[in-house]
Amino acid sequence: MSRIERFEDLIAWQKARVLACDVYRMTFGDAFARDFALTDQIRRSAVSVCSNIAEGFERGGRREFHQFLSVAKGSCAELRTQIYLAKDVGYIDDASATRVLQMAEEVGKIVGGLRRSVAAQIPRKRPQSSVLSPQSSRAC
Repeated sequence: MSRIERFEDLIAWQKARVLACDVYRMTFGDAFARDFALTDQIRRSAVSVCSNIAEGFERGGRREFHQFLSVAKGSCAELRTQIYLAKDVGYIDDASATRVLQMAEEVGKIVGGLRRSVAAQIPRKRPQSSVLSPQSSRAC
């Protein structure tokens, strides 16, 4: 297995990018055109997924990458919620909602798997000794 050296090579990022493009296309419809708040928020959520994957990867540290992957996974959940709302208020039809929800769920699962893999590579801190040294046990 080759080492991934660019975030563009991550399947999670590739699929998140496609998801963001689909969300943009979906929100260009007439119904969305009047709801600036939801349109802006749903687009931001979608962009946040691929952006956080990229930013975390480029930070260079496993701990930071893990944290950014957690944010990306959370953004997937936020996006799914907003898709449900868009469907509920009639901005998108059932078929479109189902398709984008499935994509968002798949991306969330892939990001979650990547996050677990990164977490397994983070060195564990050794627990500090709870035994007090003779000097530290003296009263002031």
